[in-house]
Amino acid sequence: MVLGPKKLLELVEKEKLVENLSERELRDPEGAGFDLRLGEVHEIAGGTAFLGVDERETPEIATVAKYEDGKSHRFTFEPGKYYLVSTIEKVNTPQNITINFKPRTTTFRSGLVMRTGNVAPGYCGKLTFGLMNAGPLPVTVELGARIVHAQFYWVDGGGSLYRGQWQGGRVTTGKRREKQV
Repeated sequence: MVLGPKKLLELVEKEKLVENLSERELRDPEGAGFDLRLGEVHEIAGGTAFLGVDERETPEIATVAKYEDGKSHRFTFEPGKYYLVSTIEKVNTPQNITINFKPRTTTFRSGLVMRTGNVAPGYCGKLTFGLMNAGPLPVTVELGARIVHAQFYWVDGGGSLYRGQWQGGRVTTGKRREKQV
């Protein structure tokens, strides 16, 4: 079952389900979840990528734009380029909730394609997604703009807590290969 805004706002107040929500989301969320905002833009900067059975390594990144409260910053997503983007918001997912995402329709109407995953129970931190400008034109987005809709679901029967290494919102493995948990 998808959790509605009334229940979500209770969980934000009581359990800090989502931190750093915009005033709009705290006052009058739309739909059946929360819209999350663009906080950082990262470019893949080099190194290597590897996904093995027991080990993995992600490329190095360069943070090219970062939201600052009270300041207006914009970033232009160039056609054909792939980026990693992080949210302003942080989640604190309890054992009985999971989160799934849908891009806001303005993103794909502008040519931006977003790659999302799910959030396992027990994950805490910022969220990172892939974003590619698949359209023919540059797309400028203001940092702090709403880019993705988060929907929260009860996990019937209890879930296994997240124990992965992305806990806390880290974006890359850095310059090293690591053993997967």
